Amino acid sequence: MDAEDIVQEAFLTYDQLPDVTSIQNERAYLYKIVTNRCLDLLRSSAKQRELYVGPWLPEPLMNREVPENDPSAAYMQRESISTAYLLLLQQLNAVERAVFLLREIFHYGYDEIAEMVGKSSANCRQIFHRAQRSIHFEPEQMPSISIAESYIKAFIRSIATGDMNKALELISDNVVVYSDGGGKVQAAKIPIVGIDKASAFFANLLRIHEGKITINYCIVNGMPGLHLYIHDQMQYVYTFRFKNNQVDTIYCVGNPDKLRHI
Repeated sequence: MDAEDIVQEAFLTYDQLPDVTSIQNERAYLYKIVTNRCLDLLRSSAKQRELYVGPWLPEPLMNREVPENDPSAAYMQRESISTAYLLLLQQLNAVERAVFLLREIFHYGYDEIAEMVGKSSANCRQIFHRAQRSIHFEPEQMPSISIAESYIKAFIRSIATGDMNKALELISDNVVVYSDGGGKVQAAKIPIVGIDKASAFFANLLRIHEGKITINYCIVNGMPGLHLYIHDQMQYVYTFRFKNNQVDTIYCVGNPDKLRHI
């Protein structure tokens, strides 16, 4: 939601300029406006993040068509919009993230990036390589979409039927469940660690709301996920991380502020 607001604001700002004929590169100029607005937003919201209740997760990205001429299309198709990857980006500070994305996604040169973020070209080069080293992502660990979807459906069935042997086949012994309610809806305030605790957590959820839950399987963050509806109202969006053909991490977003765009 913030991103969409910033993009709209950037175009409004551009339209209100008294003379646009002097701008040699409109695209770079708009990127500079957007980048600066994003940096301002990240800095102003840093304190809110410190006071956040429970685990913080990024907003779930629902499957949507990406135009072929979109410069980020190839990047998104490499499964780099996964929740795990977006969480890795959160480890970077605001400027590091801006430099990394402008270089990695949009392939800007260091001179152009330097002008956008107000740093020297050499400094931007150093920032990019430092950010690149700090992000260790293994997309090859992800199964195909069809296999991932079958695993997720089988896991839900096993929990619903109490078939723990099947659940053990699908879920890592050390699985971690992150539940982001933001203090606004019911959610675990600390990560749930281990197959026993995770299974009990989901079994309890299904038992409490028995007959009132609807599950809608869908593509979230580039991989199979699900919407969980209670009383016909969407309450939670789940995404999954795989490792060694098992679910290694489960991410649950229930904070209604992060689900408004769905």
